[in-house]
Amino acid sequence: MADGRWAITVHGGACRIPAALEAPRREGCVAALEAGRMILERGGSALDAVKTAVCLLEDDPLFNAGRGSVANADGEVEMDAGIMDGATLDVGAVACVRFLYNPVEAAHAMLREPSVLLVGAGAEAFARSSGIAESMEAMRPATAGESDHDTVGCVARDRAGHVAAATSTGGLAGTLAGRVGDAPLPGCGFYAEDGIGAVSLSGDGEAIARTLLAARVMRALETTGASAAATTIYEPMARLGAEAGVILLDRDGAIGIAHNSPHFAAAYAREGMSAVSDIVWKDHHAL
Repeated sequence: MADGRWAITVHGGACRIPAALEAPRREGCVAALEAGRMILERGGSALDAVKTAVCLLEDDPLFNAGRGSVANADGEVEMDAGIMDGATLDVGAVACVRFLYNPVEAAHAMLREPSVLLVGAGAEAFARSSGIAESMEAMRPATAGESDHDTVGCVARDRAGHVAAATSTGGLAGTLAGRVGDAPLPGCGFYAEDGIGAVSLSGDGEAIARTLLAARVMRALETTGASAAATTIYEPMARLGAEAGVILLDRDGAIGIAHNSPHFAAAYAREGMSAVSDIVWKDHHAL
C-alpha cells in the first residue's frame, strides 16, 4: 500500500574518476537528482522523475551518455538507453542510436509500444515519428579523456507507491561498432516492479549482461532489505573479475547503493531528508 513517501537516487557511472572531476561529477548528479526530486515533491510520477533526471545527465558532457558519449573503434558514437515502468512492467529501450540528443526520451516513447527494443536507424526513425529532437548529423564523441567512464541511471518511487528505473550510456570506448551492452537490456542493466523495487546498474556491461545482474538484485529485494540486496552484485562480479555499481530502491523507498569499482558517483534523497546526499565513493562501499 502506498504510504505517500517518495525517494530517488541517481548515479553517474562506476569507474575511475580523476580527482579534478570528482566535484563536477557530484554536482552533475545533484543537478539531475534535484530535477527529479521536484517532480516527486509536486506529486508527479516516478516514471517522469527518472526520465527527467537521466535527460539532464545525458545533457552533461562530463558523463558518458548523450553529449558526453565516447567513440567506438570506427570513431563514431553509438548510444543505448532503457526505461521501465514498475506499475505496468512496460519497457522501452533503444540501442546504437547516433543522432539523438536524449536517447532516454526515445526509450520513454517506446513504453506503450508492443516492441521492447529498437536499434539503429529503426530506433531513430521511431524517435523522429514521435517528435523527439535529433541532431542533423551524428553526435560527436566527447573530447578524449573527458568521458572515460560509464553508464548513468536513476531509480525513483513516487507518492502513489509506483517505482521506475532508467539507464543511458554512450557505449564503451574503442569497442566494435554495433556493440550493445547491458544498459538497454531489462534484467541486466535495469529493472523496476511495483511491490519489489527498482534498480539501475553501471560497470562492465558484458559481465552485467552475462550474470543478469539486475534480475539477481531484484530477486534479493524480494527477501532482504535494500542495503543487503545492493551487495548482491559482489559475488558475480568477483567471479568474472569485473566491476559494477548499483543504485536501488525497495518497495518502501529504502535506498541501497554498492560498488566494487574504483569510484562511484551518486546522489540520493527521500521524503523527510533535509538535504540531498551526494557522494563519490572510493574502493568497495555499500549503503
